[in-house]
Amino acid sequence: MTVASSGTQPVRIEQDVVLARQTARKLAQDCGMRLIDLTKMVTAVSELARNTMVYGGGGDMDWQIIEEHGRTGLRITFRDEGPGIPDLKLAMTDGWTSGGGLGLGLTGAKRLVNDFELDTAPGAGTRVTITRWT
Repeated sequence: MTVASSGTQPVRIEQDVVLARQTARKLAQDCGMRLIDLTKMVTAVSELARNTMVYGGGGDMDWQIIEEHGRTGLRITFRDEGPGIPDLKLAMTDGWTSGGGLGLGLTGAKRLVNDFELDTAPGAGTRVTITRWT
């Protein structure tokens, strides 16, 4: 795998969620994603950025444009130092929510991308990495 470009931006306040979406849109366009794939990636980024801000107490979004086996992808990682997810199985159940949302954040984001990785532990924060390929 080759990293063509990369960067980091904060996700701490509502405006950062908007900026995360805008960044994801621009990067997806730069990768040559079709509109449907771009929309899926931006939607997943929106959900995960909001989770990082609301449940993780803020964190960072790391992004990479990657090339592997002749294809290009956009990989984005959200990381925070928040309380972590105490019951991962429950959190990955459609319809479950720890707040007032629809309960589609994590599971919805997972369905919208090609690759989804989640690493969390109580008291150790959360790290979610998503990838969408062109």
